[in-house]
Amino acid sequence: MAVTVKECLELQLLEVEMLLSMFPKEGEIKLDEDAVPGVQRYLRNDDGALPPQLEYSIAIDVGEARVKVELQVLLPHMYPHVAPQLFARSNALHREQQLQLNTGLASHISSLDSGELCVCGAVQWVKDHSLPYLENSKISSESASKEVVVKETLHRMWIYSHHIYRQELRKKIFDCARKLNLTGFCLTGKPGVICVEGLRENCEEFWRVIRYPNWKHISCKHVENIETEGSVDNLRLFRAFEDLQFQAHGDYGLRNDYHMDLGQFLEFLRQHQSGHIFQILFGVEGKLSDK
Repeated sequence: MAVTVKECLELQLLEVEMLLSMFPKEGEIKLDEDAVPGVQRYLRNDDGALPPQLEYSIAIDVGEARVKVELQVLLPHMYPHVAPQLFARSNALHREQQLQLNTGLASHISSLDSGELCVCGAVQWVKDHSLPYLENSKISSESASKEVVVKETLHRMWIYSHHIYRQELRKKIFDCARKLNLTGFCLTGKPGVICVEGLRENCEEFWRVIRYPNWKHISCKHVENIETEGSVDNLRLFRAFEDLQFQAHGDYGLRNDYHMDLGQFLEFLRQHQSGHIFQILFGVEGKLSDK
């Protein structure tokens, strides 16, 4: 029997409840106050629009020094039958150690059976496996303390397509973004919009991969470069690479040519300090209707 979204969301709430009992102190779990009630409302009346995906972060103490490693969690609606998006980060980790830690975490998650709740297990994995990376990062810092500060540049690309529908194409986009440690989003439907942010070489590799061999009606509309003496991760506008879908106008939902609600998209951009991008993408100034 096929698993329903409702069944998956019920399991997600059960896991959140377990995590809250494991991390009862204030600030250990950061979760939007309306996130759980929003899912509960949908479960009571599941014929409405899907609630936002559950997104939260967990502060994990690692080692005797109790160094903080933050595990950022974004759950697709069909999790645990679809893998969660997890990202571990810490101010005590250099970029290379952080990338290695997340590569190991992703490998661990991919080895688990589909349908298995795994965020609690991911927390324990981070506790058990972060220390070597933290120690290597400390050694690297001490050896480089007298060297010239090296600046890094965050690269952010805004990509426009006439439409994005096909499952195999969407899988390619998400797999590539995850592999290259890029954050951002993919807006499915008509039009289709992709934003990726991270190191320049990784963004350019993403752009090369998704265009090949011949994706028509796609263009990179805008590029942003921001230089920093710290980690580029501190400049990211997005915590993960999100699957962005908004309810279509009218009753196009059962057809393959539905237009997304661009008003909702504009609100999403403004929430991520990117409202100015709307005009760059569509050639018109975005306006929200009065509420």
